[in-house]
Amino acid sequence: MPHSPAHDARDDFAPHDRLLLTFTGADSHERHTLELGYRRDGDRLVVTAGARHDDLLAHSVVTVHLDGEAREAIAVPAADGTGTVVLEPPARPADGEAPVRVRTLADKVLEIHAWLRAQLRHVSAEADAQLAARAAHQGPGAPPAPGLGMQIRQHCLAFCETLTFHHTSEDAHVFPGVAQHHPELRGALERLSAEHRKVARIKEELLALLARMETADPDRFRRELDRLSQELTVHLEYEEEVLLPPLAHVPFPPR
Repeated sequence: MPHSPAHDARDDFAPHDRLLLTFTGADSHERHTLELGYRRDGDRLVVTAGARHDDLLAHSVVTVHLDGEAREAIAVPAADGTGTVVLEPPARPADGEAPVRVRTLADKVLEIHAWLRAQLRHVSAEADAQLAARAAHQGPGAPPAPGLGMQIRQHCLAFCETLTFHHTSEDAHVFPGVAQHHPELRGALERLSAEHRKVARIKEELLALLARMETADPDRFRRELDRLSQELTVHLEYEEEVLLPPLAHVPFPPR
């Protein structure tokens, strides 16, 4: 049975401000909610979760309930090794990339596509920075750690999880509905579904590298990321060309 949001654990980090944090358990795959103390670090929030530390990092994307609002964040371990977890806001889309307001299903598709593009740019920039640091290391001192860093892992997991959910939802719900009302688009929808499968195969290669992040080759990761970026860019552009006109007449949220 799914675990309903509840105060099922408290932390020992006790500033004056507290929040609720909802996450997916690493082993149970159920949703849990913790009440945690937090402190602000710019636009990031820093929390500690004690024994639930690894659970918070397992699925990367968490939901922060604060000031009467729920918002997504990406959980990453603090770089100082203290065991605290930093809740980072997702990368922001470029100006004009996402709709100002979501009123139709076409707007929602554009909003998700803008999120995916922004996260992919963010992961690419982090991978480039890690490769540059390795190339620039000279002289005494420890070189950058081998493998992939936790920042890259967490942001890439967030991207992959959202991409999987988006494409699965389109295949199961959006495409059949469009095909029913616009049979002339069936060929285009078949192409889009085939592209979903192709992108999914590359995504699985990335996830396999993340699963052995301590020993994964960063150069190979960057090549696979480039391949995914190229395939996804073409796919998103074609999908918007095909889907936005018919979906512009569908209210969102549904009435």
